[in-house]
Amino acid sequence: MEIIYASNYEDMSRKAAIAIAQQVIKKPTSVMGFATGSTPLRTYEILIEFHRQGIVDFSSINTFNLDEYVGLPSNHPQSYSFFMFKNLFRQIQLDPSRIHIPSGTASDLLQECAVYEEAIQSLGGIDFQLLGLGPNGHIGFNEPGTHLNSVTHVVSLSQETIKANSRFFSSLEEVPKRAITMGIKSIMNTRKIILLVSGEKKAEIVHRTLSGPINEEVPASVLQLHPNTTVIIDQSIL
Repeated sequence: MEIIYASNYEDMSRKAAIAIAQQVIKKPTSVMGFATGSTPLRTYEILIEFHRQGIVDFSSINTFNLDEYVGLPSNHPQSYSFFMFKNLFRQIQLDPSRIHIPSGTASDLLQECAVYEEAIQSLGGIDFQLLGLGPNGHIGFNEPGTHLNSVTHVVSLSQETIKANSRFFSSLEEVPKRAITMGIKSIMNTRKIILLVSGEKKAEIVHRTLSGPINEEVPASVLQLHPNTTVIIDQSIL
């Protein structure tokens, strides 16, 4: 595991964007895994700048998103599908046929999980996965207690996660209680991982992630075992 300390959020975001651009330039047909939330927003803005400047062409990549809320249609302003199209995909003119996001309104959620996992495998697996770190150590929506051998599955969100995400909704009651998420095994099977850590509440959990015991209580701790993970930390939080 490589650990890089960025001077601030902007520096962290630019380092991540450069790494993503380098991956796509090196392999234009890369299968890319993306995350949502406030942490990667600036990274996506910089990628859009790279696209507009002609630095990198994203037209041949395929993408998989980590997760989606159960019960929110793709056009809901707080769905992760809406987030990704608004903040990245539409701006880089990516063909929708190359975009894969779990459906939170599928009639059979278990089947949706199986199909999603199969789609990842059908494209040869994910080359590069961008991750954020949840305040309780979750990656994707793999909450504490998630089996380390899990693949794409439906999860009940913890009260801590629901509370943390309520800032994006009008009230706590509106936050979905379940989500579809890539499993920990799904994430660990990716070839390259970058974990972004920013936010003043993350200081304790990043320490437990990087140097604490590897266990299901801190799901992100499993990244210590990944052969090609880089952690970029906004050192202003420490």
